[in-house]
Amino acid sequence: MLLGPPGVGKTHLAIALGFKAVEAGHSVLFLTLESLMGRLVRTRHENRLDRTLQQLAYPRVLILAQLGYLPLTREEASLFFGLLVRRYERASLIVTSNKSFVDWGEVFNDQTLATAILDRLLHHATTVNIKGDSYRLREKKKAGLLGRKAKAPAEVEEEEVGAEA
Repeated sequence: MLLGPPGVGKTHLAIALGFKAVEAGHSVLFLTLESLMGRLVRTRHENRLDRTLQQLAYPRVLILAQLGYLPLTREEASLFFGLLVRRYERASLIVTSNKSFVDWGEVFNDQTLATAILDRLLHHATTVNIKGDSYRLREKKKAGLLGRKAKAPAEVEEEEVGAEA
């Protein structure tokens, strides 16, 4: 599990781990959560879901990027759980997310389902929390194209009061 804000290198690290797995002779599949959900929903409606889940259970390492950027529908959350159950304790899964685990109830639109998913995901997992600013925006900040973080109203008032004293 690679957690952190956008732009800190979660997907970059996941892909690097995938390359190392390939070098070690393992099969690896990389998908964004959005593409995975599109595939699962489509094949469910085409009555080919079992075949797709079988194919997705095959790779030794499955990398799922961008969990949490968009909330899942109830159907998508159920499909994700089905995939997770197929792979549980059989193959490795690398997940990147911009959400902390306490927010996963919102992502899956169901706290109970989110708990069941986390129970399986975290059972044998290593979690890496990455902190920092976006690598993509770092150069823009240096060039002055992006200002400093906006101050909260309380901070502005305190500074203004402090300046008068």
